[in-house]
Amino acid sequence: MAVPCVRVPTSEGEETRQALAERDLVDREHEITVEDGVLFVPVTDPAAVPAAFEVVDRDAPARETQTRPADVLGFEPSYERLGDVVILDEDDPDRARRIADAIVESDLRARTVVNRASKVQGELRVREWDVLVGDSTETVHREYGSEFALDIAEVYFSPRLATERHRVISQVEADERVIDMFAGVGPFAVPMADRGAEVVACDLNPVAVEYLRENACRNGVAERVTAVHGDVRDLTADYAGWADRLVMNLPHSADDFLDTAIALAGEECVLHYYDIQHEDDPFGPGERAIRAAAAAATPAYDVAVETERVVRSYAPHEYNVCLDVRLTSR
Repeated sequence: MAVPCVRVPTSEGEETRQALAERDLVDREHEITVEDGVLFVPVTDPAAVPAAFEVVDRDAPARETQTRPADVLGFEPSYERLGDVVILDEDDPDRARRIADAIVESDLRARTVVNRASKVQGELRVREWDVLVGDSTETVHREYGSEFALDIAEVYFSPRLATERHRVISQVEADERVIDMFAGVGPFAVPMADRGAEVVACDLNPVAVEYLRENACRNGVAERVTAVHGDVRDLTADYAGWADRLVMNLPHSADDFLDTAIALAGEECVLHYYDIQHEDDPFGPGERAIRAAAAAATPAYDVAVETERVVRSYAPHEYNVCLDVRLTSR
């Protein structure tokens, strides 16, 4: 089976493997192979491999000795990974403990295992966790070539949205002016700045803004990211009419901030509006709210819906959706 591999001379093999392992990029489900003095190290995310390394597609045999949590348990558990933290969502504490113990016994790389202990709560969008293995909820998550330090006990972050973030980020062009209205630790803002945009990123959570600044430095874009701690409504004093692009990733209550978004929009602006709605009409309420806010503004804006996208299922009969909308001043 062809998988992405880093290709290096065997003399540099161990040094390269260690460098990739430190970034959690080594694909442990496939074997490292050697041919004619060249080593091929399978990797999990070719986009995150440092530019100094050559990445090629190469047939690599599956590791036969890999022990998975399912091999220990006798069933396939559900979990997600965020850096070296493994996240469970189990209602039964005993089952959660069994899964955590199996993860430790397996070959899955994990420093911490946690189980969700609450829903996302409050205006800072954080949740409680039961820490089953380890003693730290801080980690570094890698996504499409960017690194994000964060503490899941202090900030909101969903690895499930990586593909959606990449879709939006890929639309950004150099020299755009972007406002990320609810920025968190920067998963939209930092890669957008890496594409050459000037980004203003705002969040109410002071810990998230600290990580945002750290992540801008970590990814070499600090000079293009202005991190603001506070209510995004206050940005209108300095950034009215400034933005070429707005990100509104606050799906439960983004409609409360549409007046602010319209005030921040330039003469032409792309708005990425996230919403949660019933399956019977997933896009209609958001579109109607945007059109109402745009019509009430002075000057008013024309609204063109460019994309309607279901991001994921959120709850029975409810979807997390995104509307990509172009606003044009009349």
